[in-house]
Amino acid sequence: MMADPRALYQEVILDHNKQPRNYGTLACRSHHAVGHNPLCGDHIDVELNMGKALGSGAAGQSIEAIAFQGSACAICKSSASMMTMAVKGKTRTEAEVLINEFLDMATGKLELADAHHIGRLRVFSGIRDLPVRVKCAILPWHTLHAALNAMQNTSTEAEHDPMHAAIGDA
Repeated sequence: MMADPRALYQEVILDHNKQPRNYGTLACRSHHAVGHNPLCGDHIDVELNMGKALGSGAAGQSIEAIAFQGSACAICKSSASMMTMAVKGKTRTEAEVLINEFLDMATGKLELADAHHIGRLRVFSGIRDLPVRVKCAILPWHTLHAALNAMQNTSTEAEHDPMHAAIGDA
């Protein structure tokens, strides 16, 4: 018998909120970005130290170290904690794939029955049913993307956000 996915989700959120992994700052960072969710006030910093991936040549880089900190709700902090664990040691390309898959999963665009790299992050799949909380879960991922692409700041209200919808001429 499988465990109730909602109970597992709640347990994981509570654990990662109470004891976030990779929380803090790095002594040496090569990439950094700040993310903000103006709707709820979540604010998060993501720092990376990129290094050359083994056997990848000069162009390949991998995430040697990653840390986050900030003031955020339990969902955002848990998502950031699990994100840091999922991308540490990954190449830039692998991290970007995971970012896109997580965003698609959170917004209901990823079918979990199809091939993906989500793994344990699957516990966040139910977030798509809580539209108000989606931006909380995806903020760390937007911030990681910004850091990887030398963007200093990002917001869940940015036009490229998958939850952003233009209203009229605004």
